[in-house]
Amino acid sequence: MTARFTDIEDTRWDAIVIGTGIGGGVAGRALAEAGMKVLFVETGLPGFRAEETPLDPGLADPVARRLRGFWPDPIRARVNGREQDLFAPLGAGVGGSSVFYAATLERPERHDLDDLPGQPHPTGGWPVGFDEMRPWFDSAEQLFHIHGQPDPLCDTPSPGLSPPHPPSAGDARIMETLRANGLHPYLLHSALRRLPGCRDCLGHKCPMPCKMDGRSAGVEPAIATGNATLLTGCTVTRLIRQADCGVTVEARMAGETRAIRARQVVLAAGALSSPRILMASASETDPDGIGNGAGLVGRNLMFHLNEIFALWPGKAAGFAGPTKSVGFRDLYFAEGQRLGMVQAMGIDVGYGEIVHHLRQRVGRSWLRRVPGVLDATRIPAAIGAKVMGTAKVFVGLLEDLPYAENRVRTDGAAIRLDYHTAPELLARRKAFRRLIRRAFRGTRTAFLTQEPEPNFGHPCGTLRMGVEASDSVVNAAGRVHGVTNLWVTDASVFPTSMGVNPSLTIAANALRVAEQIKEAG
Repeated sequence: MTARFTDIEDTRWDAIVIGTGIGGGVAGRALAEAGMKVLFVETGLPGFRAEETPLDPGLADPVARRLRGFWPDPIRARVNGREQDLFAPLGAGVGGSSVFYAATLERPERHDLDDLPGQPHPTGGWPVGFDEMRPWFDSAEQLFHIHGQPDPLCDTPSPGLSPPHPPSAGDARIMETLRANGLHPYLLHSALRRLPGCRDCLGHKCPMPCKMDGRSAGVEPAIATGNATLLTGCTVTRLIRQADCGVTVEARMAGETRAIRARQVVLAAGALSSPRILMASASETDPDGIGNGAGLVGRNLMFHLNEIFALWPGKAAGFAGPTKSVGFRDLYFAEGQRLGMVQAMGIDVGYGEIVHHLRQRVGRSWLRRVPGVLDATRIPAAIGAKVMGTAKVFVGLLEDLPYAENRVRTDGAAIRLDYHTAPELLARRKAFRRLIRRAFRGTRTAFLTQEPEPNFGHPCGTLRMGVEASDSVVNAAGRVHGVTNLWVTDASVFPTSMGVNPSLTIAANALRVAEQIKEAG
């Protein structure tokens, strides 16, 4: 059920969950199903369940963005020393960013979490190893109704994975080409229930409860228990340290500010906003913000680098729409380097997209000085579209690594970040692109990304999980060092970004941390 602000101040909640994305939604559902009285606090608006809205990076009006469930304001990012304002693909509403995602939930590799012979881990390994996480991956796969094919290169079973629907003729042809090149493609792991009337609403809000996200797999089932309440349009301004080393939550709604109390507090506002809440909670006890005794809150910001490329399978390939289901992990760890998986994006590229790409390339070259050259790009684009047909878009997710200088800063309500592309990341990017070209040899391909492109939809690492308070913000259980009742369940706790989409790991870790919260009472 939903709540009014005036009704919640005098209630003593078992748990307050800040944020309703995958980390908050899943943790809140687990606590509500255990009988705990849960309050979800969401800064965005409730929206309408019948919406079918894609993210629109070109929409700049903050009111319109907020009404559609987008993060309303631009992010001010300093990337490699250059200032830019951008609208990141982030949500602000029930379900957070996950209601817009493509619902690809993939397990990480063992070497993503463990330090292994021949596959050394850059941080020495996560404080929670792969074997400890395995049952939570299994549970998350079941919770999100994930279906797909097992990775042929993986010897670890996935009992929560359901069989996929057969691939389209076009996808089957792409997979045949990859196999002929010595690769091991499989059908991606998708969080999508096959309900009557399902329209495969991947990449935008779905009006049906088919796509499993923070809303449909988290908040809505939690509310259905009768133990959870949802408060929307409410912004957490800070956390207030109490004498018993716990915290209460200060929130603002419609110009009113109130303190909300709970036995446990779950912070799941996302890797860009969760650290800002902790930094905004500075006091005499915590001069640099709660959990920031070692100065690590907001630091070690990571993204994936997107290596986006177009593939022209030919007009005879039998495609009726974008490919959404093909991926492979042959390049995940290759030539002794941590790279990442390659997967379809569910996007087509036709004449208009080719024109846009050519104009971008011309704009970065000496040709931009030639009069009329931008209009002239229409000719090769038209020829390319006619000869080669429509292209399918794939992406390689290149793993990012933690560097303290990459960070989120606090600046009131605005998100500010500093990010520098490390030299070793540029070297791995060069190798990744070369191996991608080799993987698709014999097929027409073209990279659509030229400069390094951080995936601003995959931020992580800003409240690093570890063992000691001197080198981390939260402990292995997910609790903030030095605070008795404050837990974090979003991607900010990741020590490394891994080479896969973060969603399944967020969900699995949220289930694991929720179990710790239940035991703590």
